Amino acid sequence: MKTELSRKLGIEHAIFGFTPFPAVAAALTRAGGFGVLGAVRYTAPDDLARDLDWMQEHTDGLPYGLDVVMPAKKVEGVSEADVEAMIPEGHREFVRATLAKHGVPELAAGEASGWRITGWMEQVARGQLDVAFDYPIKLLANALGSPPADVVARAHDHGVLVAALAGSARHARHHAEAGIDIVVAQGYEAGGHTGEIASMVLTPEVVEAVSPLPVLAAGGIGSGEQIAAGLALGAQGVWLGSLWLTTTEAELHSRALTEKLLAAGSGDTVRSRALTGKPARQLRTEWTDAWDDPAGPGTLPMPLQGLLVAEAVSRIQKYEVAPLLGTPVGQIVGRMNSERSVQQVVDELTRGFEKAVDRINRIAGRSAS
Repeated sequence: MKTELSRKLGIEHAIFGFTPFPAVAAALTRAGGFGVLGAVRYTAPDDLARDLDWMQEHTDGLPYGLDVVMPAKKVEGVSEADVEAMIPEGHREFVRATLAKHGVPELAAGEASGWRITGWMEQVARGQLDVAFDYPIKLLANALGSPPADVVARAHDHGVLVAALAGSARHARHHAEAGIDIVVAQGYEAGGHTGEIASMVLTPEVVEAVSPLPVLAAGGIGSGEQIAAGLALGAQGVWLGSLWLTTTEAELHSRALTEKLLAAGSGDTVRSRALTGKPARQLRTEWTDAWDDPAGPGTLPMPLQGLLVAEAVSRIQKYEVAPLLGTPVGQIVGRMNSERSVQQVVDELTRGFEKAVDRINRIAGRSAS
């Protein structure tokens, strides 16, 4: 499963995997793909450095990357406390009432929230980059479009390729103009922040819009046959995220959440602003229903919503309150019905890819290679 891009990066399979878990990213790299560690949860530089040290020890000298979140619009001189102060009291009361309705216990006295979205703030992401560029990362991806020009230049000075996610051809062209090296065409089906165009339509549009830049297909891809389809549409690889959540290396720390993912079908997700303030596909829960209810106060813009719900999400996760328990995940969750190692997933993807290629060769009247 080699393309021009995979050869450039020195990987066996053109499978790029985004994950918040170092063990998953390292396992994918060792399996011949390209692991990309999500940095948004690292609010302390030392924590990121610790996990990058671990990645160095567990990737056998093979390449890996980092994914940060840098909003396109920058607000100067605003601290986290300043942002917190912008949250209306009515929204705080809505959170308290929703948690009380479901009997969600408080955190223990002195216990800090384990889930913060301060990583959405540019100054935090820049701190992450100060750490990351001390390591031999080969790719820097930005989940919210093109990073600032100085960040692109800094990455290139370190010999690091820059990727950015796009939900439309217009966004993709903007990335190309900004000097981005790789465009990730992320369809409507994907987990997390998405646009409104499905992958089958989006991928060839983006390929045409930014040619000859390499494009990775993302959204709704969870089989080797779907990888073959993405490459047939002109992509030079695929970007997979949701698929790794039910691998044995994933560190969800919640059996209840894993069981919900394994039981979910492709229709059990929703694009909601409940988590971050921007539309993000996630499991549909009573938490998302409450925020999407017209009778409620409505969500706040990023990063206010993420800061508002941070402690609530930590409490829901810690006490595994099933009706409210969710996570960002794509429609491919319907295929995620068993726990397997990352290596087993990659093996299944490559077998499916070979079957699809052989099938097309037969249809075209060519002998299988």
